[in-house]
Amino acid sequence: MAPRPSTFAVFFNNKKDMQQKVLLTQKPQNWNRQNALQDIKVNLKLKLATLWASLMFLIIYLDYFHLYMPGSIEDILGGIVFKFDITQGFLLVALALVTIPALMIFLSVALPAKANRWANIIIAAVNIPFMLFNLAGEAWMHMVFGAAIEVVLLCLIVRYAWKWPRIEI
Repeated sequence: MAPRPSTFAVFFNNKKDMQQKVLLTQKPQNWNRQNALQDIKVNLKLKLATLWASLMFLIIYLDYFHLYMPGSIEDILGGIVFKFDITQGFLLVALALVTIPALMIFLSVALPAKANRWANIIIAAVNIPFMLFNLAGEAWMHMVFGAAIEVVLLCLIVRYAWKWPRIEI
């Protein structure tokens, strides 16, 4: 029966390699470069579209979670939301207010750069007060947290659009 090679000998093919004073537990000097993750550059239009999509998810979930608040369903069944009567006009305005951010998901990808930049800046800036309006009246912690995140997302949209890369002519 042949003797088993030592663990040290398994890692080296010859005596010269074994004579080098290498610690097996030490990382090679270029280890960080070899195992570094590639940071893929994401197109600005896709960043804007994902920010709008994230905003829409928050809007939908906050409206949904509002139904769990005591008295909300009774008020809705009674024809009232906040202080407003539920009418066709109210529902049309409410739909228009959420349609614009929903369309911005597509428009952020489809519009040409100049129109895209200004549409994102203006629409995001105009939506900030609407998001904060949801805090009027009785604001629960989930509403405050959600509104804060919505405002951060809208500010990021304005910032990214404002700093839109330019080509030098």
